[in-house]
Amino acid sequence: MEFQIGRLMLTAGSSQVAFVDALLVNSGAKMRVWTVSEAKAGTLTQCLGVARLIDPEPYQVVVKRELPAWRRGIFSPYRRLKVPEPQLVVSCGGVANSHVEAIVAACKVKPFTVHLATPQPEYTGVFDMAFISRHDWSDEKARHTNWHEMVGVPHQIDHQIVDRLREQARKRWASKGDKVVTVLAGGANRAYLYDDATIDRLIETVKQLAANGWTVLASTSRRSRADLLDRLLSLRSDRIVVWDRQGANPFRDFLAAADAFLVTKDSITMTCEALATGQPTYVFDLAKNPGARLDKFEWFHRDMSETLKLTRPFNGTLEGYDYEPPHESRRIASLIESEVARRRPDLAEHATRRENARKNAAK
Repeated sequence: MEFQIGRLMLTAGSSQVAFVDALLVNSGAKMRVWTVSEAKAGTLTQCLGVARLIDPEPYQVVVKRELPAWRRGIFSPYRRLKVPEPQLVVSCGGVANSHVEAIVAACKVKPFTVHLATPQPEYTGVFDMAFISRHDWSDEKARHTNWHEMVGVPHQIDHQIVDRLREQARKRWASKGDKVVTVLAGGANRAYLYDDATIDRLIETVKQLAANGWTVLASTSRRSRADLLDRLLSLRSDRIVVWDRQGANPFRDFLAAADAFLVTKDSITMTCEALATGQPTYVFDLAKNPGARLDKFEWFHRDMSETLKLTRPFNGTLEGYDYEPPHESRRIASLIESEVARRRPDLAEHATRRENARKNAAK
């Protein structure tokens, strides 16, 4: 059975700790939180973005596939938990559903469960709350009183950490006050294609932005085509900085330095992370792969641009505009804590006793 239980830190360093400390939703007792997700960066960061606002060091369960039926009873890998039981489980991704059910079954005291997507039909009763992106929302889902809409997806970026990093990032890449655009490129998925023409157009766009006086900071993802990275690296100059995917990831510093963003359409998470900075965020169009998945992505981008006025489609130029950055991770964490206090006072009281014991032991 391919799954892993352990503490997998998506990012590390003192600035990450500062981010957590600065944004704790509740400065009182902290619940013991587990996250359950696939190893994909997008699902991991959604869970951690919410969980770390409640428990700075959540226990992380990373799964690769759905738990087979024969592993959900006496043969469950969670039958004898070797770590303290969770009081709150935050999960994301379709394969997480069956694992959450098995974890709940193994606990002596039922934890509060939250899924950051639409639960699969056979698991709707497993979750106490669900948060569903607007592009997946429907009137039918609204009938579930414990399901809630969210704008885009939660993540681990917040304007406070970006503001803290901005001075040093600007000194490094814009010491003369240059305009900086951060280009975030992903890879093909079921909605969009990175064909040769699309890559050609993206490369020409980067060159044109630099020619127009922008300093370009470009970052690819694990899903990006290798030749896209190679072609970007060939452009490196005083005006074009490209992370070669070696060494420490400068992602947060790239975010902090930016005066504007150009984000490829395939990544909802990167779009939402850019928006957290409050800087203009433009979306770069891609070749389309027709189907239901494309329809959802296109609905998301129309909603973000036309309805919510958060992003803008890229038409060759970057201009400043104002908007109120969404803070979905913080809002979701606050709603969870409120619901736990209202519906599960036993968990809240246990967390208080645990926090008091920790404080007494520290004296």
